[in-house]
Amino acid sequence: MKRRIYFLVPNGDVARNVSDDLLKNHIPERDIHVIANDKSVIRDKELSEAGLLQERDIVPAIERGVAVGGTTGLLAGVAAITVPGIGLGLGGGAVLLTGLAGAGFGAAVGPMIGISVPNSQIDEFRDAIDRGEFLMMIDVPREREDEIKSLVTRHHGQAEIGGTEAEIPPFP
Repeated sequence: MKRRIYFLVPNGDVARNVSDDLLKNHIPERDIHVIANDKSVIRDKELSEAGLLQERDIVPAIERGVAVGGTTGLLAGVAAITVPGIGLGLGGGAVLLTGLAGAGFGAAVGPMIGISVPNSQIDEFRDAIDRGEFLMMIDVPREREDEIKSLVTRHHGQAEIGGTEAEIPPFP
């Protein structure tokens, strides 16, 4: 599992320098995400712009969709086997099937809801981004978290640690 570290940096030049140091220290480019008010600076500095998966609450929405859909499906299955006359013939297979169907439906609907919701972690940095600062999100193996934080703050005094997100799932 990976952890996401948030850094605020004052401009594109510092973001480029931080990104270069991370690449030299074996953090792949796909694990470095940058958000800024002026997207043209991100392109000019050849930085990795954050995509929908980073800017929106898609992954948490999938997780919630699977949990809610699966629970609803299991409850529907339990309700189905308690119907007098036909319920006993359905048995545990009905409970399992409705639970899986509900989880599948939740996984399909969750991203549709999540894409419309901004990432709640980024909201706390919105004022700084609006002022022209750059938000860097770095996904690192949990055993390297302290090393990477130290590397960035030691070599780039203008970089400010904005927090850490608990776990980044290995999908999508």
